[in-house]
Amino acid sequence: MAKILFVMTGADHWTLADGSKHPTGFWAEEFVVPFEKLKGAGHEIVVATPGGVVPSVDDSSLAPDANGGQDTADHRAQVIRTSAELNNPVDLAEVDLADYAAVFYPGGHGPMEDLAVDADSGRLLTTALSSGKPLAVVCHAPAALLAATGADGANSFAGYTLTGFTNAEESQAGFAEKAAWLLQDRLVAIGADFREGDPWNPNVVVDRNLITGQNPASSAGVADELLKTLG
Repeated sequence: MAKILFVMTGADHWTLADGSKHPTGFWAEEFVVPFEKLKGAGHEIVVATPGGVVPSVDDSSLAPDANGGQDTADHRAQVIRTSAELNNPVDLAEVDLADYAAVFYPGGHGPMEDLAVDADSGRLLTTALSSGKPLAVVCHAPAALLAATGADGANSFAGYTLTGFTNAEESQAGFAEKAAWLLQDRLVAIGADFREGDPWNPNVVVDRNLITGQNPASSAGVADELLKTLG
C-alpha cells in the first residue's frame, strides 16, 4: 500500500481586505472524506503543515448544515479529534517527496493565508508535478499553486487545466466583497485553464498527474480519482 502526504494549512485565520482576521483553517469534509477513503483502502497517511503545527479546523465546517445533518457533523468532528495523523503533523520544510507515492491538499480558507505564499509548499508542488506522482488539490487549496514557480520564474501550473473554489461560490458564501483577492482570478492570472462548474456541485478536473476539485462536494470525487491512480 502507498504512503500519501496530506499537506495542510497551519493558519487559523484568513486576513480580509480590510485587515480583519476571519477565523478559519481547513474544511472538515475536505480532510475527513479523502482521509477515510484512502485509509479505508489500506494506504498510510502522513500530515504535514508549515512549522509542524497542528491544523485548525474551520468551526463553520462542522455545522450540521455543512455536513448534511448532525450525525455526519459529529462523525467528522470525532475523526478530527481522534486522528493521530492530524494531531501529530510533520514539518513541511522537512518533507522528502521521495518518501511518498502521492500528495493531497485539503482546502478551507486557511491555504489562502499561508500556503499561497509558502516557499516550501511551492517547491514541493513543483517537484511533485514534474515527478509524475499523483497530486490532488481541492477547493481553496489550489491557492497553494500560486507559490509554485519553476527555474524560469514562471508558475509551474501555467497551461494546466484545473479547477478550484469559484468566484460565484465565494460570492454566494458572502466573502467575495471582503476578500483581498479571489482564487479563481489568481489561478487564471498564472496561466491556468480554469474550468468552472455549477456552484456547490461536484466538479473534478484531471490533467496529467494533477487532480483538482472545485468545492467541498468534490472531495469524494478527488479521492476516488487519486485511488484510481494508486491502483
